[in-house]
Amino acid sequence: MAWNKKRRLFGKNAYYSISKKLRKESKSSEEFELMLNGLSLEDVIALKLELATRPFGGKAFGIPIWHSMREIVQDAVLKMALSSTRSKREAARFLGLIPQEFNKLIKKYKTESFFEEKD
Repeated sequence: MAWNKKRRLFGKNAYYSISKKLRKESKSSEEFELMLNGLSLEDVIALKLELATRPFGGKAFGIPIWHSMREIVQDAVLKMALSSTRSKREAARFLGLIPQEFNKLIKKYKTESFFEEKD
């Protein structure tokens, strides 16, 4: 029916893409993403931590990695949810959060600013 409001196919989040952002910053490429896709999440995290500690001889003294993991994972999941959904409301539903809780986490981790283009 012509009088029915058409459903929006794209929201603000339609322009959020971690892959596009990293490619634009020359931090990623199609080949790199294909290789990365072949690794498990556990392997990626372990490799990243190993590479981060390599300059210090494999030691990371004073860095509370174990206690920081929850925040690191929440930040990553928030970015993924925003980039794979059409709206904040849909992203909150995807994660099983109420909108107020979702918005509080977005502000805490400054997730939206990650996707803003820098001149």
